[in-house]
Amino acid sequence: MAYSDFKLIEVIDSFGLVIHESSGLFANVQEQECSDLLSTILRENVDLAVAISSEKARSEMIISPILLEIRRKFNYEISFFSGVDFTVDSQRGLNGFCDFILSLSSEQLLVRSPIIVLVESKNENLRSGLAQCIAEMVAAQLFNDRGGNQIKAIYGAVTIGTIWQFMKLEGNVVSIDLSEYYIKDIKKILGILYGAIAQSKP
Repeated sequence: MAYSDFKLIEVIDSFGLVIHESSGLFANVQEQECSDLLSTILRENVDLAVAISSEKARSEMIISPILLEIRRKFNYEISFFSGVDFTVDSQRGLNGFCDFILSLSSEQLLVRSPIIVLVESKNENLRSGLAQCIAEMVAAQLFNDRGGNQIKAIYGAVTIGTIWQFMKLEGNVVSIDLSEYYIKDIKKILGILYGAIAQSKP
């Protein structure tokens, strides 16, 4: 089994998780301004990526630029990884490739703890990525613990680029925001991602 093989009930049962669903979990997060650079990129890329209609196009043309904007906001002091192998515990199914990882470590050659945000890219169906992203969050929690970097919460997002859904893992409790955030609300999307990192930085 790998991250992508998990069904929601399997990931809950396998790791003894408790799921809390709520609307507007991140509704009160302070928005972050969108730079002129990102505004231009999204203006040029969003419709094109939707027209191409592949997960790769959405990842490269929408999702990566948004996550790189977050890295710029933190003066490149956090690390960004795309499409990397993140094998933590193969016997428990915590292995496979993660679409995107943000770590509080500034090291870029290797994935180092503490990992703070994992983003799973999908082409159309957000719900199909929930279990996979939760499994990756559990793996990140274990990875951080092994590295001696216990942080309060791990954040996850499932996105098709134009729509984002966010989650938070604290202990064994996964809080899932049932609200969906659209690309036209880019300031809110940036705010959620920025806030997740800012509150965890030393």
